[in-house]
Amino acid sequence: MSSRKKQDVWASFRFFVGSWQGTGEGGSGRSRTERTYNFVLNEKFLQVKNKSVFAPNEKNPKGETHEDIGYFSYDTTRKSFVFRQFHVEGFVNQYILDSLDDEPRTIVFVTESIENIPPGWRAKETYKVLSDEGFTEIFELAAPGKEFKVCAKNHLKKV
Repeated sequence: MSSRKKQDVWASFRFFVGSWQGTGEGGSGRSRTERTYNFVLNEKFLQVKNKSVFAPNEKNPKGETHEDIGYFSYDTTRKSFVFRQFHVEGFVNQYILDSLDDEPRTIVFVTESIENIPPGWRAKETYKVLSDEGFTEIFELAAPGKEFKVCAKNHLKKV
């Protein structure tokens, strides 16, 4: 009789749990970013809350505050992770896991759908773990028929 240990589907994501702070840069300028990741609802979902405050600049004299809330889930039917992200601007991105590599630890999600944007747009989220205390997140967008272009890059450190 073999004793098989149940595999932890969340193993690759447990690193993110906790509070993070950092900086970012992108189309809206430079930002200060705060983020938290917490398991909710009996560890069925990993919730992420993000707030980025962009300093005033030439293109955006008043500055800007971006907020989003997201939920990672494991779809047992598809045997894949899904990430749903709700933005203060009204966009709702539903991503499916595109790749998960352990060395170097990199997680990539690509959208299946985006609400409140013209048809054909795509988004990509890439998380690159740099150390036990830090990671980089890259957000990319692709217009219909075009390649992905980096829109924002955040560098976060554990608090």
